[in-house]
Amino acid sequence: MESSFSNGVNIYAPQSRIELINYAVFNHKILVAVNAEKILHATNKSRSIINRNLGYPDGIGAVWALRKKGFKKAVKIPGCELWLDIIAAYHTTKTFYLVGGKDEVIEATVANLKKDFTGIQILNYRNGFLKTDEEKENLIKDIVEKQPDIVFVAMGSPKQELLMEEIQKRHKATYQGLGGSFDVFTGHVQRAPKWWINNNLEWAYRLVCQPLRIKRQIHLIRFFALLQFNKL
Repeated sequence: MESSFSNGVNIYAPQSRIELINYAVFNHKILVAVNAEKILHATNKSRSIINRNLGYPDGIGAVWALRKKGFKKAVKIPGCELWLDIIAAYHTTKTFYLVGGKDEVIEATVANLKKDFTGIQILNYRNGFLKTDEEKENLIKDIVEKQPDIVFVAMGSPKQELLMEEIQKRHKATYQGLGGSFDVFTGHVQRAPKWWINNNLEWAYRLVCQPLRIKRQIHLIRFFALLQFNKL
């Protein structure tokens, strides 16, 4: 099930995480996290990236927008949790490839995954700093050669999505862009405490920790106003 907003952004409206995971894996999709900010500030480029792939509600704003469109059972699925859910569901039957973060972050990520998920097959990994076209080409060739089932790329948007699309043309697999999820997973970046997350106030926690984000958060007032008056 998919919803289209007035600015042309299309988002998949999953009723559960496992529904989204199975759909993405069985159909070899590229998963793209979508929040209120991405809907509100969609450009031709970002809209096209989302619509070519599988956009899903990563933030509570996107969920509220979907519910306003009639998808009453739509659920929030944070990307920093989704990739671990994918691994939990498929670590005994699928193979993985990881790209992103600094060397110490990706190495810690791989070590922790091997500890947490017995038998996981990580075919290869590397940091997220592709400085030359040659490095990028070598990465793509390695992925094509090793044929992983699922590829996680943590480089930030839109760089990660564009890279995943380029790789997908040469190796059909399931892909997910993770932003800073490896940093969160390894403790290099602190996520909001569970109370804030469970009450859909993760955005408020980030604002408390980073007051300068107020310039970005002000735009969310406009988003919720448009939502209230059915302008999205």
